Amino acid sequence: MSAEQIYASAKSALVRTDYPRAIRLYENLEAKFPLGNYAQQAQLESAYAHYKYDEPEAALDLIDRFIRMNPGSDNMAYAYYLRGLVNFNRDANLFDRIFPRSIADLDIVRQKEAFHDFSRVITRYPNSAYAADAQLRVQYLRNSLAQTELNVAKYYMERGAWLAAFNRAEYAIKHYQGSPAVVDALEIKILAAQQLGKADLAADSLRVLEANYPDRAARLKR
Repeated sequence: MSAEQIYASAKSALVRTDYPRAIRLYENLEAKFPLGNYAQQAQLESAYAHYKYDEPEAALDLIDRFIRMNPGSDNMAYAYYLRGLVNFNRDANLFDRIFPRSIADLDIVRQKEAFHDFSRVITRYPNSAYAADAQLRVQYLRNSLAQTELNVAKYYMERGAWLAAFNRAEYAIKHYQGSPAVVDALEIKILAAQQLGKADLAADSLRVLEANYPDRAARLKR
């Protein structure tokens, strides 16, 4: 079979959701025609097939290899977008699909990977077909990651670990601007700074809170 014939067969299998056959054919195509016109497309479509077949590690390996080998490809926006999808949905099993968990319950490392992948799509390829959906996912992940940091900061506050609470609140404020959790993080930062005897830091954060959330600042002063 020619490269074109193998690719057509693989694509047909992919469309039919026969992912194992599609993967075999893409692997065959890459092995026989590694430098051909279809090799790049085969890598990405094979990665997608692995993703749909619940083989995230194999999908990520293929995507990362594509990114390394084809830095100037027109498909780079899709590669990062697909990488984000793999991390976003990684290890989701049948139970999760029927009874979805909050993404806050998932591995925070995977959340951060997906956040960075989608952020790359937005910043590097803002006019691509994937930018709008990536933006929605980034906002969703930003809120989730900020809430996770906030929960950890609250945990430290309850145990009197003021410095640890301050650092986690500061991290949430710095990295997840625009999240609803930021206002709570500001309050924790103020309270933790006061407990640490850092009056200047507490005052600076309170001024920020007053400028942006005057009602919350007034409540904190009571």
